Amino acid sequence: MSRTVCIGDVKFGGKAPLALIAGPCVIEGRKGCVGLARRLARLAEQEGIPLVFKASYDKANRTSSGSYRGPGIAKGLEILTEIKETLGLPVLTDVHSEAEVAAVSSVVDALQIPAFLCRQTDLVVAAGESGKVVNIKKGQFLAPEDMRHVVGKVESTGNRKILLTERGSSFGYNNLVADMRSLLAMSETGYPVIFDATHSVQRPGGAAGYSGGDGKWAPYLARAAVATGCDGVFIETHVSPKDALSDKENAIPFSKMRKLWCMLRKIDETVS
Repeated sequence: MSRTVCIGDVKFGGKAPLALIAGPCVIEGRKGCVGLARRLARLAEQEGIPLVFKASYDKANRTSSGSYRGPGIAKGLEILTEIKETLGLPVLTDVHSEAEVAAVSSVVDALQIPAFLCRQTDLVVAAGESGKVVNIKKGQFLAPEDMRHVVGKVESTGNRKILLTERGSSFGYNNLVADMRSLLAMSETGYPVIFDATHSVQRPGGAAGYSGGDGKWAPYLARAAVATGCDGVFIETHVSPKDALSDKENAIPFSKMRKLWCMLRKIDETVS
């Protein structure tokens, strides 16, 4: 059994029930982001969902220089602060350099290390030194067993508030595959493991200048991950995925979130 790690009042691991990290891929504007957060907060209250809100202020890793990246750190943190203070949701966002860590950690409850940056020692150590929860996404290029070395970098700072997230492994060109064994391998570190359902069906760079994906498969992989025994599920959602400015092929329509969550919760209760 893994140790329990808390983001705000949401518990991951130990004997805690399945938790959800959800939100849009990127902040597209204040109105849309706050509006989606409000919908998620209402759903969480109605269904008793342990929910952490996630949104990115900058998508530094884009296929094309012309792709939308987000509002930037200053405006993005304003919006995330509003969501945290007005809706009472714990908030998670990703950081891309050591220089961002201080400002971001003063606002959010958890820092996320993007998959492509999980081996950047200075960034990982800076995140650990913040004292915040650090959610590390496993690189698409990395064996799950090797995540113990990334964990060791955070632990070297004295920080033991660590989550590990599986988001698929490179499988040839422009494709990923989700190996459920990786959830078990990473759990051997003793830390809670999250499954990123929507990024696991991404097709990196596979859509003529941007990353495509097969979002229709995301709910099925989420079900498999929960049955395997993950501690939480990471889902990017959008009111109208076809209009999303990032990862539109992968996002789960918000209208389908209630049904999906109810199914995942039943699976978790069955295997727990």
